[in-house]
Amino acid sequence: MFTPVRRRMRTAALALSAVAALAFGTTATPGAAAAPAPAPAPTKQGPTSVAYVEVNNNSILNVGKYTLADGGNAFDVAVIFAANINYDTGTKAAYLSFNENVQRVLDNAATEIRPLQQKGIKVVLSVLGNHQGAGFANFPTEQAASAFAKQLSDTVAEYGLDGIDFDDEYAEYGNNGTGQPNDSSFVHLVTALRANMPDKIISLYNIGPAASRLSYGGVDVTSTFDYAWNPYYGTWQVPGMALPKSKLSPAAVEIGRTAQSTAADFARRTVGEGYGVYLTYNLDGADRSADVSAFTRELYGSDADYTP
Repeated sequence: MFTPVRRRMRTAALALSAVAALAFGTTATPGAAAAPAPAPAPTKQGPTSVAYVEVNNNSILNVGKYTLADGGNAFDVAVIFAANINYDTGTKAAYLSFNENVQRVLDNAATEIRPLQQKGIKVVLSVLGNHQGAGFANFPTEQAASAFAKQLSDTVAEYGLDGIDFDDEYAEYGNNGTGQPNDSSFVHLVTALRANMPDKIISLYNIGPAASRLSYGGVDVTSTFDYAWNPYYGTWQVPGMALPKSKLSPAAVEIGRTAQSTAADFARRTVGEGYGVYLTYNLDGADRSADVSAFTRELYGSDADYTP
């Protein structure tokens, strides 16, 4: 069996003070620092491995606890799951919101994010709908989309992150009098975000209305994405996007629930069919070295060691 989309705790609509600062253009958090240059890591041949972590329940630092036999990282990208796109019914505008667990990770970047980056692991913030009607696909104007893009890029700069991941679920378009998805919204949003952060990661969890609206007015943002992945855990499904195989993950594995034999098979297919990304979800605090080794053996020719 596979897990349709994700089993997860849906994040609360909690707009904390740091988020308000982003939304209304006030000063960034004092002492925020850019990410330091990563320490040299052993060269790893093979696909980019990605780990989503539910920070409501687990530590993002778990991603750095797995290494290969040569000391290289088992995972290359850690995804903080998840911030929210919320809706202010007073101003009739979308804004970026963090629940208390995401806010804690960001506020403690020195101890939660920098240790991963210093190992050479990229840290990306996923953004998810929150049942309030606001989503990536229903910005009514280019200006509204650009304003939200600025909130995203400001967050990346403020906390020294490596990029943004889009997950167009749970928006519940139409709630609070919001509009239905339109063809221009996501194109404007992604275009503005890439202009704001030309050298950062922009990835797509390939689901929802936004994922099928990548072209408008002669502009196609498909090539803007660094990565796109299959959103259905326990399945193999090539994302229907005109990206090179090096940027796609047809494999989607939920660690601890997808069978190790399935994870290994997906890893063999990833290498054999020339895909460049391998997606995992729900890395928790237990020793999952057997689950991780099931795919690292096929991806990199090495078991994964766990260091608590």
